[in-house]
Amino acid sequence: MAETYIQRDQPAGVPPLALTGERTLPDVPAENYWYRRHLAVYEWIGARLIGKRVVDMACGEGYGSEVLARGAESVLGVEANPEAFEHARLRYPRQNLRFERGLVETHGGEGSFDAVVFLQTIEHVHDPAAVLRHFATLLAPDGVVYVSTPNLLTIAPPGTAKSSNPWHLKEYRAHEFDALCRTAFGQVELLGLFHARRLRAHELALRLGWDAVHARLGLTKPFYDRFTPSITASDFALRAYGLDRALDFLAVCEAPRPHHP
Repeated sequence: MAETYIQRDQPAGVPPLALTGERTLPDVPAENYWYRRHLAVYEWIGARLIGKRVVDMACGEGYGSEVLARGAESVLGVEANPEAFEHARLRYPRQNLRFERGLVETHGGEGSFDAVVFLQTIEHVHDPAAVLRHFATLLAPDGVVYVSTPNLLTIAPPGTAKSSNPWHLKEYRAHEFDALCRTAFGQVELLGLFHARRLRAHELALRLGWDAVHARLGLTKPFYDRFTPSITASDFALRAYGLDRALDFLAVCEAPRPHHP
């Protein structure tokens, strides 16, 4: 039977969440790689939204909304799951941050936000093009939508159409994700997330046979019990080239396409 991981050390009165695979969580040491991988993108976006009105769609546990709220004028975190919504509301009290239960397909007011953030979720939705068109309506003039998703070529086995993640309905190659975003937006910049610093060094060590060495020496569990919790957001970097090798894609979308009835 698979081990169930629960968040550790939550503030008094905040119910911890269980790690189900549907969303990533902070405060779970075994999940730290994935948490920091997502956090790196939130921090990159947050640095570009100082003083802005932001909605974080499918905000999950709420940690990303809190990151955005450190510099934004205001942040609304939208989450459909009742347990995640209640956790986020209690866990991240900030004057400029509030949470609402709602669906990404319909929530929000027209022209209400300078930025829409939608990370690691578009692969979960049934009609992603419709979701992006809805986000376009939420933007004030000169607004920006940030959307991220895993790279099919690095998350799934070679030659397969999808990874084994049961929550994912569709995973994308770079050109597919770019084309999807252009159905709703006239300007799309596509970036890739890559390993950096210690994760890049670990990647190179694996190419040189580190897997065989730690297994032969019986060091696998002790090494990764220390290495995984030590990973930080700075062990990832965004760049605009080599996208087929990226871990995730981040689309920066502007100028909604004109609607023709």
